[in-house]
Amino acid sequence: MKDRIKQIMESQHMTQQTFANFLGMSAASLSSIFNERTKPTLNTVEAIRSKLPSINLEWLMFGKGPMYVDGKDDQAEGIVDDRPNQTSEPMLDFTPTPEVAVSHQQPASPTGFRNVSNQSKINLNYFDKTKRQITEIRVFYDDQTWESFVPKK
Repeated sequence: MKDRIKQIMESQHMTQQTFANFLGMSAASLSSIFNERTKPTLNTVEAIRSKLPSINLEWLMFGKGPMYVDGKDDQAEGIVDDRPNQTSEPMLDFTPTPEVAVSHQQPASPTGFRNVSNQSKINLNYFDKTKRQITEIRVFYDDQTWESFVPKK
């Protein structure tokens, strides 16, 4: 059964962590199933059935019949994700903000070649920040030792 669960995970193009989050279980629980430390429980089967209703339970539990109830191997069909749209990692926003105005001005050349002396000009507006001081720097080594460096005041 663990191989069939792994096959479902791979058919959905998910990592082990993502698949565990998708099912609403801990990554450690899923890992222990894959490493054969524990066996899948009824809760695991129910989580898969509720999120992927097109999965054939006879196939999942006993390996009989096709993977999907309708016999199709349409991997993305039947996914039910009722969680709010959240990601496990914060996303960066690369949209320009009004605080930083960037302008690229390249004068047109009659020959069509770019004039090296008239490179693009970038104008940035910097805003005041409170000045921060370094209080300590620590370096960790692979032999489990470390050093601290404190600036002289």
